Amino acid sequence: MGPERICAETGRLALEVALTRTREDERILINKLNKNGILSVAVDFGGDFVKTIPKILESIVVGARRQHVIVEDYIEEAAVLGASRSALEQLKIKGIGCSVGGKASVVRCGENLCVAIYMQIGIINLDDMAIGLAHRAIRKGY
Repeated sequence: MGPERICAETGRLALEVALTRTREDERILINKLNKNGILSVAVDFGGDFVKTIPKILESIVVGARRQHVIVEDYIEEAAVLGASRSALEQLKIKGIGCSVGGKASVVRCGENLCVAIYMQIGIINLDDMAIGLAHRAIRKGY
């Protein structure tokens, strides 16, 4: 499989993890990916969109470190943070001024790292949803 295909597949898997319905489904999928050499983690979040952005970013980076998707290293942490900010930027237009809740995932396959964020957005008594996805390339050797 070529590098472009691996990148696309890593993004698809990140979306799949972020869209799991239950923690049990999430655990099963993450274990399956780990058995195939693909590292992943998911974190839940919720609250006022603007106020929770720093907490969302922190949770994603800390989760990736704790689950050994990345090592505690400036370059790898910056890659996760940058991809997370890019994914959140895609959601900003819909999320500003609203209460949100959802799940973010980080999936790493070799040099490819993708962050996917699935977010439900509360608007009056209606709900909307949005997905953000971003990619970074980082060195091998985890």
